[in-house]
Amino acid sequence: MNDPAPKDPDFDARVRESFARQGLMETLGASLVRVAPGRVEIALATSSAVSQQHGFVHAGALASIADSAAGYAALTLMPPGAGVLTAEFKINLMAPGVGERMVARGRVIKAGRTLTLAQADVFAIHEGREKQIALLTATLMAVEGREGVSS
Repeated sequence: MNDPAPKDPDFDARVRESFARQGLMETLGASLVRVAPGRVEIALATSSAVSQQHGFVHAGALASIADSAAGYAALTLMPPGAGVLTAEFKINLMAPGVGERMVARGRVIKAGRTLTLAQADVFAIHEGREKQIALLTATLMAVEGREGVSS
């Protein structure tokens, strides 16, 4: 998507405030690294709290940061007051989550009035090198006028 135009001039603050209210991101220890129109980056430090039985970062943790990165990328282009909900996602896990940090980079592919298609690339950062380990594709829905679902 080329030069997406945010409908909300306060999209950055809106995304950051919403992210701060996400209990799962706090539980995982994830942090919001970058917010730009149509793009969001979320990082996750590797720890035993997010590992699976073989010591890799658990696919559930990877899917969670990827889903949030795609969802917040979509939210950056939605109108003021709209909330975002994931309608569906698919994740391809391409390699184990091994490294000091995992990074999910969400980007909008096509923003519509109600539905937005977004992707998130997930990278493992190990000894300063990035390796893509997952790809998530999601359909996100703009929700307006529904109590409890807004930015």
